Amino acid sequence: MTVSPDAIGWLASAVLIATLIRQIVKQQQDKEAAGVSKWLFIGQCAASAGFVAYSILVGNWVFIVTNSAVLATAIVGQALVAKRKKARSQA
Repeated sequence: MTVSPDAIGWLASAVLIATLIRQIVKQQQDKEAAGVSKWLFIGQCAASAGFVAYSILVGNWVFIVTNSAVLATAIVGQALVAKRKKARSQA
């Protein structure tokens, strides 16, 4: 049985995205809204955007989808932390 390289890539992508979604859920449940540092978020977004551009240039759909999803999870995660911090400061 031969496993295609793309199948391995898509499986790895699914595992990574599931892990990141779980992290977002955990951050959302954090009453202190500690989240991640602003600089980690900025660095992750910059790197992810660069990887998306690179993936498009080389035409690799596994990485285009994965890196786009990683960028989206970073943005969603940070937005949820910011929302929680704002709500906590208004309370």
